[in-house]
Amino acid sequence: MVVDSKINSVVVLAGGVGAARFLRGLALVHDKQATTALVNTGDDTILHGLNISPDIDTVIYTLGEAIDAQRGWGLSDETWRAMESLKRYVDVRPTGSIAAPEWFNLGDKDLATHFYRTARRSEGADASQITSEIARAWKVAQRIVPMTNSDVSTVVELAQDCQAGKAGTQISFQEYFVKYQHSIAVRAIYFQGAETAKPNCINELNQADVIVIAPSNPIVSIGPIRALAGVDEVLTANRDKVVAISPIIGGHALKGPADRMLTELGHESSALGVARLYKNITSTLIIDTVDADLKDAIEREGMRCIVTNTVMSGQKISGELAQTTLDSIAR
Repeated sequence: MVVDSKINSVVVLAGGVGAARFLRGLALVHDKQATTALVNTGDDTILHGLNISPDIDTVIYTLGEAIDAQRGWGLSDETWRAMESLKRYVDVRPTGSIAAPEWFNLGDKDLATHFYRTARRSEGADASQITSEIARAWKVAQRIVPMTNSDVSTVVELAQDCQAGKAGTQISFQEYFVKYQHSIAVRAIYFQGAETAKPNCINELNQADVIVIAPSNPIVSIGPIRALAGVDEVLTANRDKVVAISPIIGGHALKGPADRMLTELGHESSALGVARLYKNITSTLIIDTVDADLKDAIEREGMRCIVTNTVMSGQKISGELAQTTLDSIAR
């Protein structure tokens, strides 16, 4: 089924798992070839000399029907022999060496994607071209675009002394998220390189019939995209056709550290807190039924609020959420 014929082009600002599931639902109700996913690359990293783009790969693997559904990331039926073999080198690694890190797991099949991306980068291809090639290899019909072709890195500043370092120490997002299992308090987030990076899809955002902010972490998934020069200005100018889905349900994130991160950075961990972060760029916020009591408070922030089931426990529910999202602007 395809929704209202008035809706053609849809651009989705996307992080990882939640955005990928929404995009999979969107494919049930909207033309795949008229959908563009503008994906966060702030948490990209280099390990073992390989260029790794976690959010892009999660989106592509999900839309390519290859994702490990239980983990929400990586490939199904994966094996880990290469990672297991790294243990052989731990005892011979010199002090201070970063060779053979074991804290970031890369599956054997998943390695092929990183091999390809790294080789293409060494040949001079930009991130958009490489991402397009990888998406085509997985037979993904939607247009998957990195937020920028430049290197932008999300950096986390520690709020207190912990195993990762002293208060004020800055670490990479993947160290925070994977190595330390996002269990340490933060006091600031920086997007290094964002001030000079050129965003992708500015024209597409201006021309889209609907712009969706997926249910992704507002700080470290959507935040890096918004930090790029001109993006917030375009969203503000097109506010009437921007709809966001709250990733916070009943005060908590379904996956990841969004709830704790919001609180630690001085925001409210609730759908209302999300509304306050997005109110200047978004005309409509979709929240879960468990947060129905926040509807009036959200609308007092100057937004339309729609209450529905946002827990995408299956493709049918994801499709219904996507339908509701598009209908909210079509009306």
